[in-house]
Amino acid sequence: MRFPLDGVSLDDPGLDGPRLAPRAGGPATALVVLLHGYGADGRDLIDLGAAWSERLPHAAFVAPHAPAPCAGAPVGRQWFDLTFRDPHELKRGADAVAPLLQGFLQMELAKLDLPAARLALVGFSQGAMMALKVATSWTERMAAVVAYSGLWAEVSGGPRREAEPPIPAAPPVLLVHGSEDEVVPAQALFASAYGLADAGVPVEWHLSMGLGHGIDEVGLACGGGFLARGPDGDGGR
Repeated sequence: MRFPLDGVSLDDPGLDGPRLAPRAGGPATALVVLLHGYGADGRDLIDLGAAWSERLPHAAFVAPHAPAPCAGAPVGRQWFDLTFRDPHELKRGADAVAPLLQGFLQMELAKLDLPAARLALVGFSQGAMMALKVATSWTERMAAVVAYSGLWAEVSGGPRREAEPPIPAAPPVLLVHGSEDEVVPAQALFASAYGLADAGVPVEWHLSMGLGHGIDEVGLACGGGFLARGPDGDGGR
């Protein structure tokens, strides 16, 4: 299986997508990176930034397009290949492309002269898998992660082994999922929550009753409120 990391320089990952400058004007004091799902692109999530900008007035938002064309959606993009037949492909795919995304995040923070502690990741579906992967494997602690309709790929092949050490630098995580999700079943929320908690990650979750594979108004409000408890919001974490 080929992953989109092939032939891409980590010094210049080449990722880009739509952006929103801070609502309040002036330099950004925080960065929120929005990671879209399989078969979409950055335009699919950038409106979340507009919805949250009042509560995060000094945050910049960027929604990069994933690096590879998506075979299942000719006009969309993917972070890694999916066959939907092998549960281990989620971890392998996330592991393979994580360095590419990490390189992009480092470049974006450098442009804004911000530390990792001022970075939040928000992902939907496959983008949520990438957000959770990067946040739990980076050596620097980020501000927060909001993962919609996704899965922590570390538990995709079964529970973590008891001997595995806790994750020391993981940020607070909010998992949001629809109870009727037909793409990533709601059980993924609980598997991820238990796995993250066992690894020492502070985790909260919300289950939107009756919702399929998407984000509803309640989930949107939960995500915005969670981010606003961070250093750039209208409250303190």
